[in-house]
Amino acid sequence: MQTLQIIFWILLGIVFYTYLGYGIVLYILLKIKRLFKKKKLTNLSDNELPEVTLLIAAFNEQDYVKAKVENTFQLNYPQEKLHQIWVTDGSNDATPTLLASYEGVEVLHKPERNGKIAAMNRGVKFVKTPIVIFSDANTLLGKESIRKIAEMFNDPKTGCVSGEKRIFNADEEAASAAGEGIYWKYESALKRWDAELNTAVGAAGELFAIRTELFNEVEADTLLDDFIISLRVAMQGYKIDYDPEAYAIETASANVKEELKRKIRIAAGGIQSIVRLYPLLNIFKYGMLSFQYISHRVLRWTITPIALVLLLLVNIALAPFSNLFAVILVLQVLFYLSAFIGWKLENKKLKVKIFFIPYYFYIMNYAVFMGFGRYMRNSQSVNWERAKRA
Repeated sequence: MQTLQIIFWILLGIVFYTYLGYGIVLYILLKIKRLFKKKKLTNLSDNELPEVTLLIAAFNEQDYVKAKVENTFQLNYPQEKLHQIWVTDGSNDATPTLLASYEGVEVLHKPERNGKIAAMNRGVKFVKTPIVIFSDANTLLGKESIRKIAEMFNDPKTGCVSGEKRIFNADEEAASAAGEGIYWKYESALKRWDAELNTAVGAAGELFAIRTELFNEVEADTLLDDFIISLRVAMQGYKIDYDPEAYAIETASANVKEELKRKIRIAAGGIQSIVRLYPLLNIFKYGMLSFQYISHRVLRWTITPIALVLLLLVNIALAPFSNLFAVILVLQVLFYLSAFIGWKLENKKLKVKIFFIPYYFYIMNYAVFMGFGRYMRNSQSVNWERAKRA
């Protein structure tokens, strides 16, 4: 019985640390750092800003081309210093034709579709600017986003800059929008603290940039290109910086089923990334970067989902022998009951979001098991299947 109790507290500690404890540790460490070092802000004039290239890998994005290109032209950045390259490999709709009608937009097109990372690998070879910025066709950028990113590269230690992914939500939301939006707000806080303390752990594929000279071709079957590219820059000794004012905005997934497809792919990619970035697990070599990587990413994609299942099973075994464990079991059951209610209400538009949070949490962890299965079977296609958006 004592052994079971020890296992229970270890499992609970893992779950707590992964989702809340690490954030608390980050916040405390950051408060201590701020006592000794203040963050410097850099503002560059138009003449001081570097030339940058916005690189977009697009497959059949004709519905988004007009909005994306016009959004780019409206950004607060000297237009003569902002170049656009679109790689439309495999597109068989009007995407290449529509893009060709815009002056100043370079279109690279091949009829074969080899996946997003192959398009990125090919496109970077045509970049002639010191900074390359990656973005998605279906996201719109905040007016100051490119300027904010470029200014961060004024620090020679910065090799990569991640923007923020923002979810557009209506006042009344379905489960996917509510859960996804709240999750990303928390994730953004962690990224901000990670970056200020030492370095962000990965970048958002919707908007991130690197020094062009630091780009190395990524394996053609890579699922999380943004994560692999940014972490490999960090492994070279550079910082991944983060600015929430540099943001890309998109609508939430149309429903939780669509969001689940995306999460399963990300989970499969997460396992793949851990395998390919295995040297980062060596805390003696990478120090704080390894600590952040394991705490913020590895636990979520490996140990913690298993710990959640075992925690419930061990709790059931202990509940008859202790009031404390009985109370904790009731709380666990209520949490999963809330997730079930969230599932039943997933397509309802409601202002009450309390049930959607545990449901989204459940979906995130369920996706890890599904993603692990796909990784082991090697059945996750490198070609991105776009989730339907609200």
